[in-house]
Amino acid sequence: MPPILPPQTPRIVLYYQTQHNTDGTSCSILPIITQPNIAVSHVILAAIHLNDPPGNITLNDHGPENPRYLTLWAELRILQASGIKVLGMLGGAAKGSFTRLDLDEATFEEYYTPLRDMIRERGLDGLDLDVEEPMTLAGIIRLIDRLKTDFGHAFLITLAPVAAALVSDNPQHNLSGFSYEALEVMRGKQIGWYNTQFYCGWGDMSKTDGFDFMIARGWPANKIVIGLVTNPGNGSGWVPFEILQEVLITLKSRYPGLGGVMGWEYFNSLPGDRDKPWEWAAFMTKSLKGGLPVPVAPSIIGNSTQVTSASANQQKILTLVDEDVKVDVEAPLPKAFEYNSDFDNSE
Repeated sequence: MPPILPPQTPRIVLYYQTQHNTDGTSCSILPIITQPNIAVSHVILAAIHLNDPPGNITLNDHGPENPRYLTLWAELRILQASGIKVLGMLGGAAKGSFTRLDLDEATFEEYYTPLRDMIRERGLDGLDLDVEEPMTLAGIIRLIDRLKTDFGHAFLITLAPVAAALVSDNPQHNLSGFSYEALEVMRGKQIGWYNTQFYCGWGDMSKTDGFDFMIARGWPANKIVIGLVTNPGNGSGWVPFEILQEVLITLKSRYPGLGGVMGWEYFNSLPGDRDKPWEWAAFMTKSLKGGLPVPVAPSIIGNSTQVTSASANQQKILTLVDEDVKVDVEAPLPKAFEYNSDFDNSE
């Protein structure tokens, strides 16, 4: 058996929850492998929920076997064949999944076993644990241990804490209930990385301070993946591209093992918005991987997106220039955040 190589960083991670357009057609994820100069490493399919009774599992609002997901599962297999790892996201803003997995052993088995079977059936490469409800440290450790026992060392386990949870012991700064520092001490070797939410008032990526403080507190840079909203409509705390590029390049230079970035979420990512959502990944590839061109530079004016065309010379390395990017309206102030559910035209 060949040796297991260390993970390549920086990672570029995309959350993929809205899988259909408003007209019911598929919001294809395939452009991240068919368009040039994109190096996405992981796609996280959201959101898996464990409902009552045990075995009632939904992907957003429908069962994973629902015909509306036929294209989705086929495209995810293509991504995997192209070398991109595909994880499922468990939990999120819709509460209940982790409460059910945090009960006694018998109840845990009733809810966990169907989840395990679904992961096997769909061939997922890992599971992202987005715990946004109170859960005990013992409960999350039990879940991590069981996943590793059932799926082996190569199975990826990630978590999605808010940024404040990695820099503060105050329970009000943590949506999960347990201490992430204690979890890292006890099960850090089983956790791939943390998709850390630097938005919605929990963190700020318009400057390096928050990330710097995490490193000073003892967190390894390679395990912090910087979580960003890809569009102001996906939550407050969106950072204009010309500012974000400077911050990311600074952090990469300061911490060569930087874990990477993740975007919530794919379907309306700027600068391309719904028409070309893959362009966010192209921008991140250029900023973090270096030397790859970005096709456009965005300007946000009110609720509309203006796009500046790129040069026709595809051999030139494009850079965002301050004069080309004007931001007339700041990102919205932090407010209560709800995930953008998949569009449903069944009603």
